[in-house]
Amino acid sequence: MNVSASVFQKREGGASEHCSVPLCSVSSRYNSVVSFHSFPEEETLRKKWLVKIRRENFTVTKHTKVCSTHFTESDFVVGTSRRRLKKGSVPTVFEWNRHTQTNPRLGVWERRERPSNVTSLDDSSAAELLDVSLQHHDYDATPEPGAVDLLIMKNKELEEELQQLKAKLEDLSVKQRFGLQRFVGSDDDIRFYTRFATYDHLMAFWSLIEPSTSKMLRVGQASGGSHLNAPEEAVSRPTKLTPIDEMFLFLMYLSVGLKQRDLGHRFFIHRTTVSRIIITWANFLYTLLGSVCIWMPPEVIKAHLPKEFSRYPDTQVVIDCTELRCQTPSSLLLQSEVFSTYKSHCTFKGMLGMAPHAVTFVSALYQGSISDKEIFRQSGITSLLTPDMAIMVDKGFLVDDLVPCKIHRPAFLHKRTQMLEDDVRETQHIARLRVHVERMIRRVKENKLFDTVIPLSLTGSINQIFTVACLLSNYQNGPLVKKWASVGGKGCMSTE
Repeated sequence: MNVSASVFQKREGGASEHCSVPLCSVSSRYNSVVSFHSFPEEETLRKKWLVKIRRENFTVTKHTKVCSTHFTESDFVVGTSRRRLKKGSVPTVFEWNRHTQTNPRLGVWERRERPSNVTSLDDSSAAELLDVSLQHHDYDATPEPGAVDLLIMKNKELEEELQQLKAKLEDLSVKQRFGLQRFVGSDDDIRFYTRFATYDHLMAFWSLIEPSTSKMLRVGQASGGSHLNAPEEAVSRPTKLTPIDEMFLFLMYLSVGLKQRDLGHRFFIHRTTVSRIIITWANFLYTLLGSVCIWMPPEVIKAHLPKEFSRYPDTQVVIDCTELRCQTPSSLLLQSEVFSTYKSHCTFKGMLGMAPHAVTFVSALYQGSISDKEIFRQSGITSLLTPDMAIMVDKGFLVDDLVPCKIHRPAFLHKRTQMLEDDVRETQHIARLRVHVERMIRRVKENKLFDTVIPLSLTGSINQIFTVACLLSNYQNGPLVKKWASVGGKGCMSTE
């Protein structure tokens, strides 16, 4: 029931009554037209009222009222001085059902203005006007054959134009939407954002992991946590991105080192969603790629050994350590554990091993104060070595008492004024070959994420991310040396 605004005037004196219906602010203090009605005494009818006004478990008192705006005109008794409800009436007009009573709208004929003095026309005048009006219409005319053909051609042209506009709209939407499809035709952009040489190269990798994405355990965010080291829980709800775009986001985070907020703006998702996607894909690729055995049997390595290693044909793996700078902890005890005297900074330290063509061993990350010998011992690589193998290491790896095999290592001075001629040549030969493991480490560190100082909030996931970066280098790049391509296999792709 609509009430004119002029009747909502403040009334002086007397107790004010209020309507108990939600979203209704009618009060007897500000109007004298709306009436207020108590709940019925009958229990069944009272329950109907409570259900209609959506007030279940609501205590009704003698002061609880419902105003007349929630009833229709047919609910009231006609011909009484005081507004009374008919027996069995139930409120049906509410804000949420958008049901309001309005005055009936006048028809077009009633709303149209007409002159007060209308003169009637005689029959002859009316017939004359009818003849004149019919002269301007050709209801019985037939269209010319040429006009129909023109209309058909015009229709075809409009359909072709519509298809062209749809194609342009799709092209614009692809360009505006930041995702992998935007860079399908640009191998340079694919190389920049993912470290894969070409789009076809990236799709070949995607075809390997796509069947396993349906079994991916997604990481949920605990209440109050927004960092990458937040507790993990398996959830089934996917994000608005497709799985391949999620992988593209993770590769961009790793390769370009973009911040989470920047990635959120690019992909039109929240920053915390970006964080969960990064954790999910770091754990997924860590598990999936880690399940592939990268440690090569000695006979396979010997069969593909480049001629540069002819002086050391028993070399199984070339080993070296690398360090990633991390944020300085506030605790002095933690500072002493992660501080590296070699880098003069707080670092995480890991060890990589390579055969001539690929990474074959990746250790976990340790605190920066750990020695090369200790990280060699804790990495577990000694269990993979046998007496018929040999390892090639730097001077810092004093691991003779830890390995059962031969060690190729640069010679020491041993309190001599200068090294012997044979030792100098040996050191030079080993240095020429050891440089390749440093080049392999450089490939891993081409991921711009490792150029920055790793925040402590990333501590819970940095080990998985670093391992994934090392394992991805086997898929992203070809042999370290172009002429090794024929030795390493026909499927390798040379990039340097």
